[in-house]
Amino acid sequence: MSDDADLLAGIEALEDKLAQARVSITKRFIGQERVVDLSLSALLCGGHGLLIGLPGLGKTRLVETLSTVMGLHGNRIQFTPDLMPADILGSEVLETGNDGSRAFKFIPGPIFCQLLMADEINRASPRTQSALLQAMQERQVTVAGQDRPLTAPFHVLATQNPIEQEGTYPLPEAQLDRFLVQIDVPHPDRDTEREILIATTGATEEEAHQVFDAPELIEAQNLLRRMPVGEQVMEVILDLVRAFRPEDATASETVRNAVAWGPGPRAAQALMLTVRARAMLQGRLVPDVDDVAAMAQPVLSHRMALNFAARARGDTLSDLITSTVENITRSEAAA
Repeated sequence: MSDDADLLAGIEALEDKLAQARVSITKRFIGQERVVDLSLSALLCGGHGLLIGLPGLGKTRLVETLSTVMGLHGNRIQFTPDLMPADILGSEVLETGNDGSRAFKFIPGPIFCQLLMADEINRASPRTQSALLQAMQERQVTVAGQDRPLTAPFHVLATQNPIEQEGTYPLPEAQLDRFLVQIDVPHPDRDTEREILIATTGATEEEAHQVFDAPELIEAQNLLRRMPVGEQVMEVILDLVRAFRPEDATASETVRNAVAWGPGPRAAQALMLTVRARAMLQGRLVPDVDDVAAMAQPVLSHRMALNFAARARGDTLSDLITSTVENITRSEAAA
């Protein structure tokens, strides 16, 4: 069987499992298909996700459900100002044996899991937030001078409350860049909220069931990286990322007047992966320009910032990204 035929067969087989996973997740996380697809995309790409939404919108429920459906060992950390790095990574303790001998023993922290929920990550101090940096990038942690690998796969899904900022520590740009996507969790519409009321206030609730296991998820991640990306899609990705860098010659006057700092190369890498994930979730072998447009907001919005003048004018990153994407895709279509 040729590589293309093998790849197509693999995606077709995966499509059925992903459909089952979606059904199982949406039984407990109702009416937020885009949020579910972005969360699944982060896992399929082997990356991390930053869930931003008000309390009570089901972010914790979503992560717990994903852990069950994807067959991953999950842990949850509630970030608070008094949380210390050792509370996340683990520490060495002096242990006395039955014969009276003493030796240091490493007690693993909750980061030693496959799906870590970092709840309200911006409530912890920068020192504690930075404990996640090495784990998110290198899939290992260093404790007492010794490197300790994490279990594969390893994913972080962190949550933030976008409104209440008192007593919080905004994530530094370097850590935000480690998140593959920012997933905005909106309020449900009226019909969805009705479904939620019926589903969650009765005597019983729907239970999620396992669809994947860890080896199958790793296989899906490897399959995703084999998916071809056409030259046109790649050029649109490069055009889009570079268009948001104020110092780049291709940046528009609007971007130069509004953006303080733009996305780095990780943004282009994230788009290359997430457009494949979107195509895979829809059962397609090759991503297209529409996938780039759909993934622009979640990939770029946390990797750039508006300057003071733009914020004073009432500009928003969402509007800027939308208009720039439209201009680039329109130019590409005309060409």
